[in-house]
Amino acid sequence: MALHHGRCLAVALAAGVLFGTAVTAANAADAGFAKFIESTWPDAQKAGVSRATFDAQTRGLEPDYKLPDLALPGRPATGAPSQAEFVQVPADYVKESSIARLAAEGQKLMQQYRTTLAAIEKRFGVPGPVILAIWGRETDYGRYRLPYDTLRVVATQAYVGRRKEQYRNEFILALKILGEGDVARKDFRSSWAGATGLTQFLPSEFYKHGVDFDGDGHVNIWASVPDALASAAQQLVNKGWQPGLRWAYEVQAPRNADCTQGVPEITKPIGDWLRAGFVPVRGQRLSAAEQAQPASLLQPEGIYGPSFLTTKNYFVIKEYNFSDLYVLFVGHLSDRMTSPLPFATKWSASTQLRSRDVEAMQRHLTQIGLYRDKIDGKAGMQTRAALGAFQKSAGLKVDCWPSEAVLRAMTSGR
Repeated sequence: MALHHGRCLAVALAAGVLFGTAVTAANAADAGFAKFIESTWPDAQKAGVSRATFDAQTRGLEPDYKLPDLALPGRPATGAPSQAEFVQVPADYVKESSIARLAAEGQKLMQQYRTTLAAIEKRFGVPGPVILAIWGRETDYGRYRLPYDTLRVVATQAYVGRRKEQYRNEFILALKILGEGDVARKDFRSSWAGATGLTQFLPSEFYKHGVDFDGDGHVNIWASVPDALASAAQQLVNKGWQPGLRWAYEVQAPRNADCTQGVPEITKPIGDWLRAGFVPVRGQRLSAAEQAQPASLLQPEGIYGPSFLTTKNYFVIKEYNFSDLYVLFVGHLSDRMTSPLPFATKWSASTQLRSRDVEAMQRHLTQIGLYRDKIDGKAGMQTRAALGAFQKSAGLKVDCWPSEAVLRAMTSGR
């Protein structure tokens, strides 16, 4: 049934009888969405988007209210989905079977793109295995088809997302990309957060770091492997990549190691860590130059599982994706392309608590002054260090790992 006359529609709205109910909030929201899209035109025009492109790409554009990270009127704000980096234990994320498969494929790609990778390393100082590992982790070397229409994602996030201002800019730049013809709309696919291309760039990152490495006049991170890999290398360089520096060294921690030191703020030369009893695994000998490099301690499972001394380049990769497990995956995968050896220390069988339990811990740690970071339910570096500090003060075993025992100690008032 359709109501064609404005007066009838007004009466129906007032009576709340359209299809037996009031018009849904979604309909009103969609009208608001169209108005919002039109409001972006002046900024899009300033960015160089033509009116023809704007009209063609926004015609029929609808929001996707099923996306995560939205703040919809009348509904509780949705958080980002529980990304694997934060809800899986390391053994599940840095999975040996996945690493082995991707490393074998990466070795073939190292040969296939030998000339391109050598040219990229010569120009940017980023080793081929590192950027191949990013490609492998992000889109399975291009085999994974990204599920969303990029323009729809960034438009929705700009309209009702929790980071509206950021995504308003991403939406405008997405229109600019389409207008410049670097990718067709049907191929402009992304993650739920708007990251697009073989190596997963937001539209703003495309403009900051994109490189036309194959020389065809277009920066094509969707279909040109040279462009995508060179762009990933350029992004690492722009974030501070240091040529010739490893991402991390696996070490055996001494028995008396203090896991609360595992935060980026505590940095000292690798040689100092070695003199404190940390031993490179498998008898690896580090040069004087390597020992002079500053490094931080990383223990992803607290005192359990492998330990690492992480260099500046570790944190550069972390700028690509803000997750310790992501960096471990990429770094280890890059190593495995040239060496068959897994981590020397096995991951433990520890289990991760539910996010709400970790959030409860973070709130308690905040209240007692041990934690000053986000309440996000993720057991990252700062959370693990704060847990260790709490364990010290409560007379518990200090392992810097969230567990039922630590949660009970907090809730019992110990």
